[in-house]
Amino acid sequence: MTEERKVLLFIAMSLDGYISGLDDNLDFLSIVDIKDEDYGYGEFYDTIDTIIMGRKTFDQITKKISALPHPDKLTYIITRSEKPGIGKTVFYTGDLKELVLELKKKIGKNIYCDGGAEIVNELLNHDLIDELIISVIPVLIGDGKKLFLDGRPEQKLELLSASSYKSGLSQLHYKTL
Repeated sequence: MTEERKVLLFIAMSLDGYISGLDDNLDFLSIVDIKDEDYGYGEFYDTIDTIIMGRKTFDQITKKISALPHPDKLTYIITRSEKPGIGKTVFYTGDLKELVLELKKKIGKNIYCDGGAEIVNELLNHDLIDELIISVIPVLIGDGKKLFLDGRPEQKLELLSASSYKSGLSQLHYKTL
């Protein structure tokens, strides 16, 4: 019997819980930007073959890097506007819960939730995130987009690992119970 695919969240946030500052500012992430240190992202990336991300996150990434963010992986951009796909990138306007349940039935590697907060919280509301890998950046930014929105049901977690790095970044890896 094959193991069921998992939905994994791998994301960075400020110590006070923000994934971006005002006006979607991500400058705080550079605090821990160290040459040749990817905080386990490369190893993580090898465990996935499918990505889910919100359209706002997609737009922000493509503005910054002027390219598709994950051209080698099947990527679903969750959007309200129909658009033709580009390569392995699909613009998905259907029900997110149905998409994830369908993807989990297919044979393959794990599924990466690459943000943003609306997508993360919708998945949490439906108990569809299996593991959370959260990198905590040592800064209090005070305002912006919070990772965890109010109004979700309580979810118990089990700590799988905790790591700290010279940069001050702490990484917490939980599985949902």
